[in-house]
Amino acid sequence: MIELSWLWLRYQPDLALSRWFRDRVQGNDTHRYRKITIVAMARKLLIALWRFVTKGVVPEGAVMKAA
Repeated sequence: MIELSWLWLRYQPDLALSRWFRDRVQGNDTHRYRKITIVAMARKLLIALWRFVTKGVVPEGAVMKAA
């Protein structure tokens, strides 16, 4: 989930979770703080993806490709 969170930050920069992460680490850009915050983001992302799978609720700001 942590690897997925880093990829999510890279490829979904406009997602609400990505903005939340950037806002949290903006002033405290130490390596330790980023590691702690990415774990929190991974938990939030897991919940958002679970809601997408079970209820079909797309995470706010996510960009979906057409199949």
